[in-house]
Amino acid sequence: MRAEARIDLDRLSSNINRLKDAAGTSLMAVVKADAYGHGLVEVGLAAEKAGADWLGVALLEEAIKLRTHGVRVSILAWLVSPGSDFKSAVDHDIDLAVASIAAFKEISALPNKPRIHIELDTGMTRGGFLDEWHELLKQDFSKVTVVGIFSHFARADEPGEKQNTDQLNRFNEMVADLAALGVNPPIKHLSNSAATLKDPASSFDSVRTGIAMYGLSPDVRSLGDSKSLGLKPVMQLRAKLHLVKAVPASAAVGYGATESTQTDTKLGVVAMGYADGIPRIAHDAGVFINGRKAPIIGRVSMDQFVVDLGADSTAQSGDWVIVFGDGSQGEYTADDWGAASGSINYEIVTRIGPRVHRIYAPHVY
Repeated sequence: MRAEARIDLDRLSSNINRLKDAAGTSLMAVVKADAYGHGLVEVGLAAEKAGADWLGVALLEEAIKLRTHGVRVSILAWLVSPGSDFKSAVDHDIDLAVASIAAFKEISALPNKPRIHIELDTGMTRGGFLDEWHELLKQDFSKVTVVGIFSHFARADEPGEKQNTDQLNRFNEMVADLAALGVNPPIKHLSNSAATLKDPASSFDSVRTGIAMYGLSPDVRSLGDSKSLGLKPVMQLRAKLHLVKAVPASAAVGYGATESTQTDTKLGVVAMGYADGIPRIAHDAGVFINGRKAPIIGRVSMDQFVVDLGADSTAQSGDWVIVFGDGSQGEYTADDWGAASGSINYEIVTRIGPRVHRIYAPHVY
């Protein structure tokens, strides 16, 4: 084994309970994109066991995979375009998000009153009804079961931002438009992770929690880190040192010779690369071994990258290093890697590729 993502499902359960307590409502565990890189089926089943009332995914195939692997709680798929296999969704008891008249007409033509959630564009200007809203209000709702109505915050990770209030007000207005027609969905959901933690007024009947469920902060700068939010990072990423060798000062390292050693030192070749999800542009990150950090030197390659272990390092070829963890030992975190690559922790965990084996065990830290 050259690399592994160690997933602590006990921590996942702890985070779900923390978020449910914060919301005071039911909770939809967002497991799209292979559960943010943590493993769709394993995390889906664990979230259900931990008390999640719903699972949320982007794609219909994700929902079907969950259902065929034993998930019993309600599942919502929201990135389901016109022309999708809506019949299979109904056959597998999957709720469908509707964001266009075209999708509404296709779904309402199916038998057995498919279960839908109406998606609203309240100001993010991405998914949801906007210009077709008044046309939707003229449709025949008798052929569907409207289970939910929902929207998505654009700036919930910026508490106090006026757009959050504007979106909340617009959401309430659109809900009232439906209520005037006698359409009163039992589930209204607007809050994402940041709103769940910082804006209880937006919780309504359910919250959708993604990144926080995996123990990561929606935004370290504006909301604080995982520890300050009472969350426990679920994934620890480890890899092996493929090779350790002593090199002289002024040795050029990696493609393009973009960096050179400043002194005589030891370098370690880590058996992961951008094919495994390590950002090629990361510069101020690295690994943790024997109680200290070893920074990246040179460019990240497809299957490997090089770290400067220091001249006095006792590391040996074949040793394990921590690429990122929860930071409790002084190691780099997913937050650190996100900052080092000009990105966010969401991308760091989600991009970990299929060549990296996932191991599910308690107390992996």
